[in-house]
Amino acid sequence: MSQNEHDARLPRRSLLTYMASATGLLGLDALGAQRASASVPRPASTADAYALQLATLRYDQTRRSSSYDREGGNRDAVDINPGETVTVLDTAGPGVISHLWFTISSIDPHHLKTQVLRAYWDGEETPSVEAPIGDFFGLGLGEYFLYQSALLTVAPVKALNAYFPMPFRKSARITVTNEGDVRTANLYYNIDFYTVASLPEDLGYFHAQYRQQTPTHGVTNDWVRNGEPHVLDIKNLDGAGNYVFMEATGRGHLIGVTQAVLQNQDGWMGEGDEMIFIDGEKLPSINGTGTEDYYNGAWDFGGRNGAVPFSYPYNGAPYIVDAETTGGRICLYRWHVDNPVRFQKSLRMTIEHGHGNSRSDSYYTVAFWYQTEPHSAFPALPPVASRYPRLYQVGGPGVLSATPDLKP
Repeated sequence: MSQNEHDARLPRRSLLTYMASATGLLGLDALGAQRASASVPRPASTADAYALQLATLRYDQTRRSSSYDREGGNRDAVDINPGETVTVLDTAGPGVISHLWFTISSIDPHHLKTQVLRAYWDGEETPSVEAPIGDFFGLGLGEYFLYQSALLTVAPVKALNAYFPMPFRKSARITVTNEGDVRTANLYYNIDFYTVASLPEDLGYFHAQYRQQTPTHGVTNDWVRNGEPHVLDIKNLDGAGNYVFMEATGRGHLIGVTQAVLQNQDGWMGEGDEMIFIDGEKLPSINGTGTEDYYNGAWDFGGRNGAVPFSYPYNGAPYIVDAETTGGRICLYRWHVDNPVRFQKSLRMTIEHGHGNSRSDSYYTVAFWYQTEPHSAFPALPPVASRYPRLYQVGGPGVLSATPDLKP
């Protein structure tokens, strides 16, 4: 085997290994293990356990909901008029959704922000998943780019994939709503799931919540570099003024976030520490060392002239354009598959915007977690037009004063 052939096989092998381990993480291994033959010997190693997980025969029924042409032709997409909602899955449980795939053909340049994905479990009236479809799949700036991770991928051309296991006991309903003013002429979808006789009691329900702050409001604009003493010495121990990804009540665990940043100021957009508050803490029990560190990179991802996009199974910055300049754009993700952030009563996931919240960039995020129901009410989605990324005049270092067409 050539080195190229060997390297090409690695991502698929690691992904299969991940899917087996993630299924066990969520408790889904019990579905197959309870039906396994008593004559099968105990696995001798972790690798054997993964192999047996994939090889275990089950009585589950594999199903799919898709946009295929019901008349047998090749018109395999649905249209969504402005203000219209299309149901892409409506099924009874118990079962588990294993894969979402969408692709969209639209003349609306903002369709990744105007098409909103929602999911409802067991007949609930408010969604457990609510996000613009682009943001849900990690495209938080309304632009397409390719990347591969363990839970989300964007493949050629404009193919959106999600691999979060989404269990449901009574029913599952997934919808897409066109909140824009342009007709979506072609929405293609495949929703893969399987039904089971029963689910383990300790499975949580999948949740995904979109938030944005445009712009974040820095505590000062009187700075040029992150390392200036009056910026470097800002103290922030309790997270006051931090950007909030999500707040949840109940029992569950956080499995990750996506974050998109549009820079309204020059310089490195990071230095902000993640601060995670578990079960009502006043001070965070999980406190990080900087934005690039939270996303498991380092040193500004290479800086203004050397930043290199990257995407790995659990972490990435797959989209970096004009790094460290006004108008610079970056998309990030971090999956906590290695150590989900568990909570028994509540969770508040936050991050500073610049050290001590000194910066005033624009943030667009989605947080992903599992928890018991009912869940806390989600904040209302921002108006459609405010979701479109644009620059804001915020003061501080940058070149906005030279672009008078920008609105304050």
